[in-house]
Formats: sequence, structure tokens, C-alpha cells
Amino acid sequence: MSQRQLDTVIQDIQGCFGAWNTGTSLSQMREEWDALFSMHPSGIGATRQIVDAGGVRAEWIVAPGASDERVVMYVHGGGYVFGSPRSHGALAEQLSHDAQASVLFFDYRLAPEHPFPAAIEDALGAYRWLLAQGHSPKRIAIAGDSAGGGLSLSTMVSLKEASLPQPACSVLMSPWVDLECSGETLISKAAEDPYVQRDMLAQLVGMYLPKGNVRDPLASPLFADLSGLPPTLIQVGSRETLLDDAVRVAGNARRAGVTVELDICQGMIHVFQLFCVRLDEGRAAVERLGAHVRRHTG
Repeated sequence: MSQRQLDTVIQDIQGCFGAWNTGTSLSQMREEWDALFSMHPSGIGATRQIVDAGGVRAEWIVAPGASDERVVMYVHGGGYVFGSPRSHGALAEQLSHDAQASVLFFDYRLAPEHPFPAAIEDALGAYRWLLAQGHSPKRIAIAGDSAGGGLSLSTMVSLKEASLPQPACSVLMSPWVDLECSGETLISKAAEDPYVQRDMLAQLVGMYLPKGNVRDPLASPLFADLSGLPPTLIQVGSRETLLDDAVRVAGNARRAGVTVELDICQGMIHVFQLFCVRLDEGRAAVERLGAHVRRHTG
């Protein structure tokens, strides 16, 4: 592990989040979030095209040489409150390169302006749009990080309920799947995790699910019936407070008959793949994600 690279990443994260206080507006937080995670472009030379994906604003992000038949539908993280193609653009470009796929990055509506289930409605709309455009589900993968990882699972559960075809596979990075925040590692890993803490998650839950049931399976897919979902690769860092979310949902999926690979990355932090441009472990992890997508999408 490159400790110097990781220390620099953590310093940047804490410098951003540590400056927020009760007087920091949500709009300022969103701007600083996007700036933090976009400060290092990928340099891949991917093209970007804004599209209307069934009423959902989206971008096609396509690395040189990527297939226009193989598609990754990307579901960004940010606690359902933050995140955009700007914050996750470098990761999406790298994934397009490594998966040799066109990435549809859909910009779902954010809480608190648009609470649950707006994000799921947008995800389903984007997926239906892909099918309407003639994309075969056998050539589609769903990828998501953090809250986007949970939303990816909720989307696939919703597809099953709507009798729509599942994608060929999914890749999940540090998925947040339990809005009840009951994972043991939220306590045991609190001193190791540089930025994801239970109090912060509780605030995000209050914005995304102000009146709902935290055990609703479409809000917290840890409690969903995961049977029938496609082969899934889950990556999570060993020092994450959300480590238990990944371990528990992987176990639930396996018991439901889903083919699951759980990759616990030693010494890594929450969604370290976001720093794939500057962190060797992040770069290697995205390569593994891309290989999983290629293997299952033909």
C-alpha cells in the first residue's frame, strides 16, 4: 500500500469536511464536495455527451475504444444529498476505459429537495430508457458507490418487482445498504474511518427519508429479498465504518442464491476508488471492476 498517497488523500478529505459547520449552506457543501472529488482529472480523454434519459438528466461518458454496445449504468454516491457527474467523472472515465464500456451517468434528483423514492424512480427511468434505446440487458452492468451502491441494489430489486430483465451484473463500491445504521463497524471502526461517521449518516437519513421506514427494503436493501439478482462484485475498505454493511449484504445475497464476490481491501477507506487517479490501490480496484463487467457482459 502506498501510505503517502493515502495520507494525502485523507488530508484533503478532512480539510474539506472539517471546514463545514452549522453556518455552511447545503449549496456550498455540494460545491466543495464536487471540487474535492474532481480536483484530479483522469487524463483518459473520454468524451461526454449530455442526454435526456427518459426524463432524467444524464451523460454518456465514453473512453477511447470503449464499446457502444456494452453499457455501465453508473449510480453515484454522496448520501443521496451530494454528488454529480463532476464529482465522479474521473472514476466513471476510468471505469469506461477498464470495462471497455460506455458509461451512462444519470444525475438523479437529490434530497432533501427530492426525498425517497425520487432517486429510485429516476434510476428505473434511466434503465427503462436504455432498454427502449435497444440496449440488451445482457450487455448492461449497474455500478454504484456508497449510497449509489445501495441505490443500485434497490434498483435491481425494483426491476424484479416490475418484471423487467436484470442487468448482466453489478459492481458495488462501499455500499450503504442499512439506513437504520445498525452495523457493528459503525462503532468499532469509528476511530479508523477518516470521514464516514454515524452522526453524519443519521443527518443524511433525515434528509433522504424524513418520514419513512428505515427498514423499507427499497431504502435499505439490506432488508430486501435479493433473490434473482445478477452476479455481483462488492469492494469495501477494511477501515470503513460501513464495512459491516458490505459484509452483511454480501451474506444475504449469497443465501438468496446470488453469485457474490466480496473484496475487502486492506487499509483502504470509503470509496477509495474515487481517488483512482492518485491512489495505486484505487486504480487497481477499478481494473478489477472493469474485468468483472467485461466477463459478464460478453
